[in-house]
Amino acid sequence: IYEVFGALRGNGWSMTETTATVTGHSAEDYLNRPTSCGPPVAAADLKVMSEDGSTEMPIGEVGELWARGPMVVKGYWRRPDATAETFVDGWVRTGDLARLDEEGFCYIVDRAKDMIISGGANIYPAEIERVIETHPAVVGAAVIGVPDPKWGEVGKAIVELKSGASLTIEELKSFLKERLGKFKIPKYLAVTESLPRTPASEKIQKFILKEQHGNADNA
Repeated sequence: IYEVFGALRGNGWSMTETTATVTGHSAEDYLNRPTSCGPPVAAADLKVMSEDGSTEMPIGEVGELWARGPMVVKGYWRRPDATAETFVDGWVRTGDLARLDEEGFCYIVDRAKDMIISGGANIYPAEIERVIETHPAVVGAAVIGVPDPKWGEVGKAIVELKSGASLTIEELKSFLKERLGKFKIPKYLAVTESLPRTPASEKIQKFILKEQHGNADNA
């Protein structure tokens, strides 16, 4: 966009529980950190916590993103248990895996519930999906974890292909092996006519994919 049109774009992050933008950057800040969603706005604070919420992670380490500020709601309507689990001393546990750099810029890695643990290694599907979507036959992709007797979980890619295109698991693995670590490459592949998405934001509904494709085979 910048090179072709001379326009400077921006990026930001928020969620329903924050009601408004929590991070944001634009112009040169965005060009310098295009994979970041920016630092927190003036009224917000961010921290990255361990999985159990007991320890704040060092700069650069991945953990669960917590946010605080006047934009964060007080809780869920008539759901005290869910409120107690998600809102802690004014902070909202976002469920997003993220890291912060030395200047406070935030990088969203994936959703915690989507992370795959294979042989003790953390695998972030969002990273793999971005690479798969660069394949010339692919329109969209999602990666889920499926059971494996040796590794506990392995990745399975569900892809939507361009009209008339085809893709096999062997072709996908060959494409990915030069772009990803071996342990990140999905073991299985399923092709679908269309990925299920939410109506408004068009986020891929992975819970549906897990119901439809949670089996350990190429289907």
